[in-house]
Amino acid sequence: MSGGLVRGTLVNGRLVAGRLVAGAQVVASGVVLARLARGRRRLPPLTATPSASGSATAAGSGTTSGAGAGSGVGREMAAPLGSDLGISVVVPARNEAARIGPCLRAVLADPAVKEVIVVDDRSTDGTAALAAELGATVVRGEPLPPGWVGKQWALRQGVAAARGDVVVTLDADTRPEPGLFGALARALDAYDLVSAAPRFACDGPLEQALHASMLATLVYRFGPVGPAAPLPPHRTLANGQCLAFRRAAMTGIDAFAAVRGHLTDDVALARFLAGRGWRVGFLDGGALLEVDMHDSTAELWREWGRSLPLADVTGAGWRAADLAVIWLTAALPVLRLAAGRATRLDAALLAVRLLLTGALRGSYRRPGLGLLLSPLLDPAAAVRLTQATLRPVREWRGRTYPAGTGLTPGGPTARPDRNAGR
Repeated sequence: MSGGLVRGTLVNGRLVAGRLVAGAQVVASGVVLARLARGRRRLPPLTATPSASGSATAAGSGTTSGAGAGSGVGREMAAPLGSDLGISVVVPARNEAARIGPCLRAVLADPAVKEVIVVDDRSTDGTAALAAELGATVVRGEPLPPGWVGKQWALRQGVAAARGDVVVTLDADTRPEPGLFGALARALDAYDLVSAAPRFACDGPLEQALHASMLATLVYRFGPVGPAAPLPPHRTLANGQCLAFRRAAMTGIDAFAAVRGHLTDDVALARFLAGRGWRVGFLDGGALLEVDMHDSTAELWREWGRSLPLADVTGAGWRAADLAVIWLTAALPVLRLAAGRATRLDAALLAVRLLLTGALRGSYRRPGLGLLLSPLLDPAAAVRLTQATLRPVREWRGRTYPAGTGLTPGGPTARPDRNAGR
């Protein structure tokens, strides 16, 4: 009888556990569907239209004048797109000689840009020499102070050296299209900080499949890019590969110093500012910005996977909830399908995931077989998300940083005057 009692207890335990998982999956599915539904009311993407002179400017903006491509930095121009002093582009760079060339050539060719500043963060590969040869102004980065992450320190120095009213920060692996900077400047009429989501270039089907699966985890947790209603500050997102803001407002509160210890620097900055009244816009910029983030699938797994949990800017409760959502709604249906045990809810979730796959086509330069097969890698993306959540990586670009403690406390910051500096 004792054996039967044990077996009965185990069976009952499995039934209870199964019902708990089923109930949790229903709740998580409702959460994901509600987030995806925001996509029906998305803000318009950043766009550019040809001006009378043939150069690309933001839709609805005035035309600009200036030297053509390759003319270097500091060329004369008419006041562009509502800005009295023009647009400064700041590119933080640490050992980026292999990737920075296409970015700088595209920026220097845009007549809306007043100056291009490359902050050389102690590179050893000739980054500074290449940037200067192409025509950018090179700022030699000062030694990294204690408590700072390299990118924030470089950006702070670059913004301090900038002269434009509007500052756009770009990563070295970005490829801006004509009209991007004008579109960002115009968007600052509605926002205090603008971030652009790019389209991605992936090398091969496997890299695209893994990238799309990882990208889907962000959509499931935060909804599509460009929500009509802003997310609460503690859930605000941004893409640090491309940010735009008014220089006077940003330097006035020394915002980069406020998030100096965060490896997830872009989201930390956006949440810090949103929590203090700034209007933060995360807009679709795929038509005007391309990014080739990683050189291989292994690098994608290692480098992007480390930042996906947003561990140093998200509380433990939210991280646990986000993990549960991904496992229950993305990974579990695929695993059950592979085992031949998919439920009706699993089938419905797989159908939703396939619909999302179609919606993500515009996020890639060449959407192909990798994107179509990306749902099959959702369990792998869930594993990587779990790894990075439980063991956050504190190493980047050859530097190791101490564990962060969350957003830096600060007093209330008034929403900046968008007419400042005009």
